Amino acid sequence: MTGKRAFDIAVSASVLLALSPLLALTALGIRLSSPGPVFYPARRVGRGGAVFRMLKFRSMHMGQGGAVITGPNDARVFPFGRVIRAAKLDELPQFWNVLTGEMSIVGPRPEDPKIVETAYTPWMRETLEVRPGITGPGSILYYSYGEALLDPDDPEGSYVARLLPPKLAVERAYMDRATVGLDAIYAVRTLVAILGVVAGRPVRPLERDVDAARAWAEIALAPASRGTSGATSQTPSRAGAKDARCRTR
Repeated sequence: MTGKRAFDIAVSASVLLALSPLLALTALGIRLSSPGPVFYPARRVGRGGAVFRMLKFRSMHMGQGGAVITGPNDARVFPFGRVIRAAKLDELPQFWNVLTGEMSIVGPRPEDPKIVETAYTPWMRETLEVRPGITGPGSILYYSYGEALLDPDDPEGSYVARLLPPKLAVERAYMDRATVGLDAIYAVRTLVAILGVVAGRPVRPLERDVDAARAWAEIALAPASRGTSGATSQTPSRAGAKDARCRTR
């Protein structure tokens, strides 16, 4: 067993045990808010391209259909679902996916098979070489800046064009220097990012990962306002990416 896997198991088991009362209250709130099951098993692409069921607390009404990306003020989300999504409580069941070995605490965020099939470039597919994570630099970027970059009229298209390249680029940069210590830093930074959104002060991924990520995609993050940030996609050639990695290390 590697150090990372031991870290994943220890943290996941501890979180599920410590937060069991909160998990029960969240499940009760969902039951009282919307007819249907408590959990939503989302199809995601994991390590090696294998599709698995990522567990989430359900935050949308059943049978709504629609885009695979949830836009701002999405009508499919019921009121209590908005609360648990804002606090990231809907992601807590994924600690079970970590225990079963399908996910890690920190790693590239798993995507919907449709997006992987239609939007992933060769360098993006390199993020499938490791276990996907509950959180990580890409998750922090998405959580802190994503809402400002998503078009409510086309959440899926705007996500693929504006968010997917920089999100995957910063995750790919993390992969080059991933350690148990770095995972612990990103786990804590995720909690800070959640509080930062509440306070209106978005939190960036670590600067070293943002700088290295520009080997794959351009990243422009506003330092203080979610409403004034931007991220544009520019995918370098494979040779150009290698040269850029050498310069940023």
